[in-house]
Amino acid sequence: MTERKPPGISFETWADRQIREAEERGAFANLQGKGKPLPNLDKPYDDLWWVKEKMARENLSFLPPSLVLRKEAEDALAAVEKAPSERMVREILSEVNDKIREAIRRPPPGPPLNLAPFDIDEAVRAWRERRDRERAEED
Repeated sequence: MTERKPPGISFETWADRQIREAEERGAFANLQGKGKPLPNLDKPYDDLWWVKEKMARENLSFLPPSLVLRKEAEDALAAVEKAPSERMVREILSEVNDKIREAIRRPPPGPPLNLAPFDIDEAVRAWRERRDRERAEED
């Protein structure tokens, strides 16, 4: 539709002709979502619907850096629970501890961090106890 509207033709007539010709060429055949109801028709209108959909589609989030680090620390603790070795526990926690220490030195914008570096030796001890308990339950 790079063609410009010719002078002397009303815009509506020109647009209708463009649509009709595109339909005749089959440009609208087999479009994604054809025959399906429009999503979210029952929800209230949101001006930023397209931004939210794009962020969800691309798995993005917009959180203040301090909240992102809190979530990362929470995910690190969950990863420690499933870690296969003591070395992995130490690697996971030392990586997040480095980020926490940096955030303490230079506080990020947003809400307060409210995090302290994890005690890696204590986490390893708890990991060992949990692993030993699980092994004992299997026997």
